[in-house]
Amino acid sequence: MSTYMAKAETVERKWYVLDAAGKPMGRVAAAAATILRGKHRPEFTPHVDCGEFVIIINAEKAILTGKKLEQKYYRRHSGYIGGLKEVQYKTLMATKPELAMELAVKGMLPHNSIGAKSATRLKVFVGAEHTHAAQKPVAIEIN
Repeated sequence: MSTYMAKAETVERKWYVLDAAGKPMGRVAAAAATILRGKHRPEFTPHVDCGEFVIIINAEKAILTGKKLEQKYYRRHSGYIGGLKEVQYKTLMATKPELAMELAVKGMLPHNSIGAKSATRLKVFVGAEHTHAAQKPVAIEIN
């Protein structure tokens, strides 16, 4: 008996909704990364992008445990001398909570072309409303 290998052309993608309200950001990001990668599917193939679409709602209500709000920083560098920009997560969660959630999920995806393509299927929204109701997404509960 031969091993089944999924093909990118035959993968049917579904839509899922994750509610981040009152849940730790890392737990939500880990669940989203698993679904985006397709590791929850029985036909998962490591070298094929067989993941699904994920919608995360209530990103501003995700919690950071411990002292992460004060001690954790989002850092980026322009490439020029003195071009380091730092933003504390307290400020980031107050101004752009969807960016904080996207960064958490992208960090849990593989850092290659499959991970980059998977990240494009992530949709993060502030608040309980999203614009993808036409796709009939299925709600998933996070433990």
